[in-house]
Formats: sequence, C-alpha cells, structure tokens
Amino acid sequence: MQREQSRPYDSKKNCWVPDSEEGYVAAEITGTKGDAVTVVTTRGNEQTLKKELVQEMNPPKFEKTEDMSNLTFLNDASVLHNLRSRYGAMLIYVRNKEHNHFDKKTNRDGDIMFQA
Repeated sequence: MQREQSRPYDSKKNCWVPDSEEGYVAAEITGTKGDAVTVVTTRGNEQTLKKELVQEMNPPKFEKTEDMSNLTFLNDASVLHNLRSRYGAMLIYVRNKEHNHFDKKTNRDGDIMFQA
C-alpha cells in the first residue's frame, strides 16, 4: 500500500473517465479545447470526451482509505475505485459516516431542540 500511496499525482491532469468494461478507468488529461477534454487512459487509449464526463481523482494518500468521508473528491469513480481496491486487498469493511453538526437536545417539556 505504501507504493500505491506514493505514486506520481497531478491534480490538474489525473482523472477518471467512463469505461464500458470497468465503469471508470484512470487517465491523464493531455489537452482541453472548449468543452472537450483529451485524455490518455492507463491502457494507452487516447479519447476525447465532454468535460462533464471527466471526474476528479483523489491524491494517492487516500488509496484504500477506510473512511471514505475523508476523500477529497467523493464522486462515483473515486468511491468505486476505493471499494474495488479495498475488496481486492481483502479490506472489505469501510466507513462512510454522515457528519451531523447538530446535537439533539430535549428541554424539560420533552420537546426536541437542535443546537449547533
């Protein structure tokens, strides 16, 4: 896992793109023109896609993270990749907790109040 967490990463170039077999594959952005993005996938295929189809990739330090709420980019591709990576490494349990910043309190009349 240490090697995976120290791989080269460029937040402006590394991304996820849709793939008919895998769901999403890792790619590197090689150019943009208007709403079109040209990428080269890890398989070596060059593709030109609409910008809206390209999803951001998390930094390598989040590789196989147990708590997915820590992910910088919580998009479909990143969640799928994290689950697939953890499952492949037999690390099948993950957490994805909600952060509720309100504490539920009751007053002396039994009414429920919320306090930030």
